[in-house]
Amino acid sequence: MLDDFLVRAALAGFGLALAAGPLGCFVVWRRMAYFGDSTAHAAILGVALSFAFGVSIYAGTLAVALAMALLVSTLVGRGHAMDTLLGVAAHSALALGLVAASFVPDLRVDLTAFLFGDILAVGRTDLVWIWGGALVVLGLLVWRWQRLVSATVNEELAMAAGIDTRLERLILAVALALVVAVAIRIVGALLISAMLIVPAAAARVWSRTPEHMAVIATGLATLSVAAGLWSSLRLDSPAGPSIVVAAAAFFAFGAILRRG
Repeated sequence: MLDDFLVRAALAGFGLALAAGPLGCFVVWRRMAYFGDSTAHAAILGVALSFAFGVSIYAGTLAVALAMALLVSTLVGRGHAMDTLLGVAAHSALALGLVAASFVPDLRVDLTAFLFGDILAVGRTDLVWIWGGALVVLGLLVWRWQRLVSATVNEELAMAAGIDTRLERLILAVALALVVAVAIRIVGALLISAMLIVPAAAARVWSRTPEHMAVIATGLATLSVAAGLWSSLRLDSPAGPSIVVAAAAFFAFGAILRRG
């Protein structure tokens, strides 16, 4: 069954949806969209270094994305203006990654696949990385759910309750780096943030509790993967962007219902 490229693509997309749905809720609640962009854009540098040193793309991407997430978290905690800092980090990381990629001949040919993803080229080894990373992220979120939600809703109250808000922020940064690493082959560095933000934003319309929103966001992300792959097959459109377009359509549908 796994010899069918479309089945492998669907399994990869569903694995990403499993992690991106609930994690995206925290990105939306904490207004971390630009933070996600910074981490995702740094993934291109990780890909370039992976090709240059002959290591796994997932390991290289995870290392660089994690370093970027920790760097930004540390600098933001020291009082730097967040918008300016994240803007510098996001664009500098992407530019540095593209420059580094230009020195790697093999990567220069395939760079588009890592910018926009190539889910139809996912192999069995990729599935192991994607599902392994997704389950680790899901396990982290389930384990720390109440603390993460408390620290997100009101940091001062959370600190008064004995919750280490810095630790919770660090856990989210690690989870974000993991999702970026597993998503680089599916939707690419430029569209990872969309898979985190759009399904979660769409889920807000139908949600009454944080848990409800996380479940709905996961469901919408899964439906987006299915709809995106179907439209890609029918219309011969690029699969990764088609998945994001499907997620945007769910968001637009929800926004119209909310207005009505």
